[in-house]
Amino acid sequence: MHKILVTGGTGFIGSHTVVELYQAGYTPIIIDNLSNSSIRILDQIEKIIDYRPEFHQFDLCDEVAVKNFVANNPDISGAIHFAASKAVGESVLKPLKYYHNNFFSLINLLNAYQDTPINFVFSSSCTVYGQPDQLPVSESAPVKTAESPYGNTKQIAEEILQETAQAYDNYQIVSLRYFNPAGAHSSALIGELPIGVPQNLVPFITQTAIGKREKLTVFGGDYDTTDGSCVRDYIHVVDLAKAHVAAIQLLEKGNPAGRYDVFNIGTGIGYSVLEAIKAFEKTSGQQLNYEVGPRRDGDIVKVWGDVTKSAEKLGWKAELGIEEMMKSAWAWEKYIQQNPLVD
Repeated sequence: MHKILVTGGTGFIGSHTVVELYQAGYTPIIIDNLSNSSIRILDQIEKIIDYRPEFHQFDLCDEVAVKNFVANNPDISGAIHFAASKAVGESVLKPLKYYHNNFFSLINLLNAYQDTPINFVFSSSCTVYGQPDQLPVSESAPVKTAESPYGNTKQIAEEILQETAQAYDNYQIVSLRYFNPAGAHSSALIGELPIGVPQNLVPFITQTAIGKREKLTVFGGDYDTTDGSCVRDYIHVVDLAKAHVAAIQLLEKGNPAGRYDVFNIGTGIGYSVLEAIKAFEKTSGQQLNYEVGPRRDGDIVKVWGDVTKSAEKLGWKAELGIEEMMKSAWAWEKYIQQNPLVD
């Protein structure tokens, strides 16, 4: 059982990926500083897979701690790097936080593995495309000037990774450009667990429906879309987690494209914010209290992915749709209402 390091492994996507890695025959090892997650997620993971992953709590911005960890764990063959600050809106207000956390954590990790063969999967984002000239957007589309500091960190991180793979032959690297993760595990034991006010749409929907939030604000109703709200490609978090397993497996076999590659991870279907709300109302039976407000700085108007390359070369495609995302997210919200995981 190959050992795979999962940074940010108690977070939303990380925890689901830990589950999928274990079920695929890998031994996941987690590093997380718990800045945006809960230690209790380890209990939840254990309930699902009947195994408690090895866990290390420290900040990847601590260079000495990262080097010590890598030196003491020489049998790790792969790393999946989730640990990063990730909210578009917050990044506009706190750019230095994003540049510090997202760059130092990545560089420290790469430096620590400079003399060790490693299969490295990076958590990137469709934000690197900006507002695409053509939809669906493919991996060959130009990377545009970022709309937010968060997006800029992903663009620059991809450049760092590509240049690192070219300069050192011990790295094999894949960047997965996510679209919009949503949903929760079918067990309702893990899901998105925002600390404080949610930064993503779906947890704000579920928290509003259950009464944690008074109402949901849709940011912008006058965009050039069918109903005036922004359009996104929503991807079920379990499908997304499975894409990381597929990426590790591709690197283990040796990626024919070379030591660096990128893949879109989405469904290839665009849904507006208002359509997502309607999908939630349909699957949950809940009437949502929402209003259309002003636009939000840093938002892309519409984007969805061309996922042909992922299907053909990664051997992966999404299986779950928008209604499964909303149904599972609602089950998770009801679970944590009864079983709080954050103090």
